[in-house]
Amino acid sequence: MKRRSFLRAASAVFPAAGLQVFAFGQSPPSPSSGQVHLVPSGQDWFGEQRSRGYSSILFKVMPRDTNDGLFIIEHANLTKGGPPLHLHLHQEEWFYVVEGEVVFQIGDRRVQLRAGDSVLGPRGIPHAFSSIGEKPGRMLIAFTPAGKMEQFFRATAIPNPPAQDAAFFSRYELQLVGPSPFAA
Repeated sequence: MKRRSFLRAASAVFPAAGLQVFAFGQSPPSPSSGQVHLVPSGQDWFGEQRSRGYSSILFKVMPRDTNDGLFIIEHANLTKGGPPLHLHLHQEEWFYVVEGEVVFQIGDRRVQLRAGDSVLGPRGIPHAFSSIGEKPGRMLIAFTPAGKMEQFFRATAIPNPPAQDAAFFSRYELQLVGPSPFAA
């Protein structure tokens, strides 16, 4: 990946860290909306409810507020299950476990994360995850650049979502590789 694009996106969200000035010698861009939007704990940016079956999805940072550089969601009440093995054509996906234990398959490597651990799913590398703890987990996921991920979650985190086959994934610049390696 262009590590610079990740730094650029992160600096738009975390300007106090000074990443923009450090990495690029310039001032950070202001959010495209021009407004600060607080998203309280346990809440969604829009106050909406979404579910993927194995978790509730909360939108935390919207692409429009980072000039499409970043999209962050929270998986709350993360239980066993998870997405099928897939890859992103145009973005990195960063995972941060807030609570619980989550196992990841990234390429040929399997790693188990606990609260406070994070891992990067690079673009073009197949990945999947599943909660494995006794209690539901909670995880933040950041996509950079944002791409079509907001639209993907709007289309899938609803009751009775459409069939998620290869053609469906392709519409959102994703590639379906296979079933979850953690399916029972």
